Amino acid sequence: MLDLVADHFDWLSNPTAWVALLTLVVLEIVLGIDNLIFISILTNKLPAEHRVMARRLGIGAALIMRLLLLATISVIVKLTNPVFTLFDHGFSWRDMILIAGGLFLVWKATKEIHHSVDPDTDKSEMIGDTIQVSLVGAIFQILLLDLVFSIDSIITAVGMTDEIAIMYIAVIVAVTVMLLAVNPLSAFIEKNPTIVMLALGFLLMIGMTLIADGMGYHVPKGYIYAAMGFSAMVEGLNMLARRRKAQARGGGRR
Repeated sequence: MLDLVADHFDWLSNPTAWVALLTLVVLEIVLGIDNLIFISILTNKLPAEHRVMARRLGIGAALIMRLLLLATISVIVKLTNPVFTLFDHGFSWRDMILIAGGLFLVWKATKEIHHSVDPDTDKSEMIGDTIQVSLVGAIFQILLLDLVFSIDSIITAVGMTDEIAIMYIAVIVAVTVMLLAVNPLSAFIEKNPTIVMLALGFLLMIGMTLIADGMGYHVPKGYIYAAMGFSAMVEGLNMLARRRKAQARGGGRR
């Protein structure tokens, strides 16, 4: 029995395993950015008293879902096996899940962009300037995207290491970081309306990437996150410029 337990912790003395753990933790956190942006935008549509609870439930569900998927990892690996072939491309369950999730993200981001730019938005759905969604509806949508991102995350983890303990630790650390970051990120997005449109653009791009990946056209994630980072930097400079101009106008009035 002791030998069996020791075998599970052999990786602790292996420097390569620690490198794999660190790499996987960083990768899982980066992959979680997509989920975090979606949760932040969606929960900001809820009444203020429900937002924190919805974020905790959504991210908690993401953790439970990923741990359960890790427990059935032999099934998850088989999701990459082709189920049928169309246009000379073999579609697996993973491909179909990614395509469905991508279509949902494109639809959701497009709908939110429409609400942002269309002055004739249905006023019955609005309180103040915020389009309201139900708590149950928000949780359902978060769970739906959690499933898509979780499967992609677990398959990525399988490709990085064979050690199940490393996968569990990486997932727990990454989701903990998401839990700590979601409230500050949501508050930042809410206070800066231009960031909302930028974040919706990110979701639209992520959705198209998921669809392309499901169709067999893999887009390196590094390109996507580099584009997101550059766009965020430009928007940050715009925000700084607007703040400086506002301060200058305020000083001039004195």
